[in-house]
Amino acid sequence: MNTVQKNKKLTIDPGIFWSSLIAILAASIPLALYPEAGKAAVDGLLSSFTGTFGWLYLLTGIGSFFFMVWLAYGPLGRIKMGAPDEQPEFRTIPWISMLFCAGIGISICNWAFVEPLYLLSGPPLGIEGGTTEAAEWAAMYPMFHWGVVPWALYLMPALPMAYVLYVRKVNVLRLSEACRGILGNAVDGPIGKLIDVVVIFSIVGGVGTSLGLSVPLVSALFQEMFGLADSFGLQMGILTAWTAMIAWSVYNGLNKGIQTLSNINAALGFLLLFFVLIVGPTIFLLNLWTNSVGLFLDNFFRINFWTDPVAKGGFPESWTIFYWAWWIAYAPMMGLFVARISRGRTIKNIIVNGVVWGTLGCWAFFAIWGGYAIDLQLSGVVDLQAILSSDGIPATVVAILKTLPVAWLVIPLFTLLCFVFLATTVDSSAYMLASICTKELTGYEEPARWNRILWTLMLALVGVGLLSVGGLKAVQTSTILVALPMIPVLIIMSASLVRWAYRDFGAELSPYAIARCQVQGKTVVVQQYDDGKKVTLDDGKE
Repeated sequence: MNTVQKNKKLTIDPGIFWSSLIAILAASIPLALYPEAGKAAVDGLLSSFTGTFGWLYLLTGIGSFFFMVWLAYGPLGRIKMGAPDEQPEFRTIPWISMLFCAGIGISICNWAFVEPLYLLSGPPLGIEGGTTEAAEWAAMYPMFHWGVVPWALYLMPALPMAYVLYVRKVNVLRLSEACRGILGNAVDGPIGKLIDVVVIFSIVGGVGTSLGLSVPLVSALFQEMFGLADSFGLQMGILTAWTAMIAWSVYNGLNKGIQTLSNINAALGFLLLFFVLIVGPTIFLLNLWTNSVGLFLDNFFRINFWTDPVAKGGFPESWTIFYWAWWIAYAPMMGLFVARISRGRTIKNIIVNGVVWGTLGCWAFFAIWGGYAIDLQLSGVVDLQAILSSDGIPATVVAILKTLPVAWLVIPLFTLLCFVFLATTVDSSAYMLASICTKELTGYEEPARWNRILWTLMLALVGVGLLSVGGLKAVQTSTILVALPMIPVLIIMSASLVRWAYRDFGAELSPYAIARCQVQGKTVVVQQYDDGKKVTLDDGKE
């Protein structure tokens, strides 16, 4: 923490803080008190939203991917988030580790094992379940759901926000400020407050989804290790322990807390990946992954635009649209977090590293853990689909782990990975929620500790509400509902970034520009041509 922050009182913005707090409590408390009525309500909303707006989620996903490609390899890719000579705040490996762990979290521990099993019995595109073709698509489709499009969605708000912080030097860590390029001074009024409340609700809904899915998994792991009976009390105890770990992390801030947990998390995750690759059917896993890459590339456009409008089998709504909504709901948190940790990096550096390494990290989990689950099912070692159908996701994950050598050691390590994985996501979210509610905050400061702890507790409360309702549909609906209003916000932010960049940099965005510097108090751009160099003032005069 720097000297400026020590001597500065970081006050909250009451309009954003209290509006968000009241909205979250109004949504969470009824779910916890009236679980049956809540479940009936969310079931009806789920089918309504996916059926009406599914096309919009899909177009937002593929549009974000092509926008990121254009930004990275177009003239804007050279823009640095900070001064021309500013070095990155974090080294590349810790930066990638924080980005990956915040964006994926424990969700991949749930889905890497079981999503291929679901798709094996219910494949897309009218393929018959349980066939050889279904197995190949079951191995590939999670690579689509956790690949380049999700990571492009994550970076949609990150780049405009980083531009606001480190290029325009605005002392506000709120997404509404990144819309100023299009909305102008309207962001200072009710429209800006509404955007920030929507962002907070989106973050809380996305993280609440992770909590609602993850606590039952860790509860099942504890039951296996200690012979405990499943109960709501056990789940609440696990949630309490999680909240304590997360509170410690956000209390200690970015460098001591969040970066430390992320580094531990990445090391432990890839240790378990390597273990399964070595002790499992290694050649089969490598062959299956190679085949999946080819299948993915061959069908990239078809699966990105597939809405199943005639047969209406429900696959896009249950899987792709839910995932795209989940990534969009998480995008504000990831955007703010990635922006905060990306000082000193160019737009191209952020996009290429974020999309490539984020995608490869996810693919590694599905290639190894997902491939191992498929092999167990196809070889008949364990009927995992029967366990999944009768006992659910947590029991299936435990059954898979028990087939590994030294399962008595693997299960505790996997449980620890789950704890740290979710902690790295939630602590990043609590940190960003506190930042949004702070009235004035530079990219070099951290929000007040009490503010960070409060939002950790609020996220835990949302988790309690979703756990009370129970079921996958409840968490799917919470995600899809909060993601929908974020789509226009993402579009406005992206347009603001492009408008600002061309307004601020002018001649430097020419393909001939090689440097921007100050000469006698004036900003000049140096351009390289075949017949020599030309120096141009920022207003275009030579």
